[in-house]
Amino acid sequence: MDMPGKLNRFLERSQPSATYQVIDRVVEKRAAGEKVISLCAGEPDFDTPAHISAAAIQAIESGFTRYTQVAGLKALRQAVAKKFQEENGIPTTWEKTIVCTGGKQVLFNALAATLNENDEVIIPAPYWVSYPEMVQVCGGKPVTVSCDKSTAFKLRAEALEGAITNRTKWLILNSPSNPTGAIYSKVELLELAEVLRQHTDVLLLSDDIYEHLVFDDAPFHTMAQVAPDLSDRIITMNGVSKAYAMTGWRIGFGTGPKWLIDAMIKLQGQQTSGACSIAQHAALAALEGSRDFIITSKAVFQKRRDMVVEMLNDAPGLSCETPSGAFYIFADCSGLIGKETSSGQRINSDKDIADALLDEMNVAVVQGSAFGLGPYLRIAYALDDESLKQACGKIQIFCESLIDLQE
Repeated sequence: MDMPGKLNRFLERSQPSATYQVIDRVVEKRAAGEKVISLCAGEPDFDTPAHISAAAIQAIESGFTRYTQVAGLKALRQAVAKKFQEENGIPTTWEKTIVCTGGKQVLFNALAATLNENDEVIIPAPYWVSYPEMVQVCGGKPVTVSCDKSTAFKLRAEALEGAITNRTKWLILNSPSNPTGAIYSKVELLELAEVLRQHTDVLLLSDDIYEHLVFDDAPFHTMAQVAPDLSDRIITMNGVSKAYAMTGWRIGFGTGPKWLIDAMIKLQGQQTSGACSIAQHAALAALEGSRDFIITSKAVFQKRRDMVVEMLNDAPGLSCETPSGAFYIFADCSGLIGKETSSGQRINSDKDIADALLDEMNVAVVQGSAFGLGPYLRIAYALDDESLKQACGKIQIFCESLIDLQE
């Protein structure tokens, strides 16, 4: 039964995640006995490294199964601070860190702790699907800035300047990007930093969760590193999920100015309290242990990227650039719009393509319009080589089978 007016008005205008809507359909089809290849989930297909899992088991056996401090174990926060200092060149201390139940909570805490109704948050599009929805749930107003192929899907300084108003509270940057794999260079970040210096009330959320998935020996830079004079208004988010194949462990962390970290801790204390104690011990082992896993997995992902890009560019009607990071391909599917499937379905949008691929080929992808820019398809290649070859082969067959109605 509908109960009009009973929900928070900000939640009522929020939309469910398009990614999870596709995943739900995949689960339903698999439950019905169908074999579906899913290219929509943003998580590595590798197992968590053995030494990390062993640390979790040891934590259980040692009785570390009780509540922790709201902001996380001190030892983990110290390791987080060390990571930011040594890997990213960000001056910080453990008191300026927070450990959360996933990187998403770091972002949500920062927004919820600062946004008042109608405060604006600038979000370059394409964007991760949760950014605008988080902003709306927290009472803010997402302001999307289109960043298409002509700017390599990245926000430029002049576009940022044009989007800032007297109500702008935050800018969100994600590098490497979900869904495009685009990476901001040091020069590009410095250009954006120069704009931010002219607008001293604007805060920055830097989502660095794909930091370790940077290909072709490209360097990784983050804003608090290249513009340390802005550090008193930057939250840098990271975590162990993508780098160490620990998505289900739900540990994210961040660093930033103490005034904001303290506010986020206060909020978290009335929300979830501390993250899982066992997962925190596992995350500590990840940060303090060997980095061999990262080196190996990155090489595997780069090889997969090259294979998928080549196969998708061989599919008539699709085209894609080679992304610099993460594990996503953002494929332009405008060449398929206006055609018809062999079953008679007219293709009017990228969502129609995604739906038809799942219905007719049992291949799951997510439409680019869900990420703020269409017509594109986001294709995650965090899957074994054979499954990727099969999926890309099916996409090729699907594209070849479409009927051009203009003939």
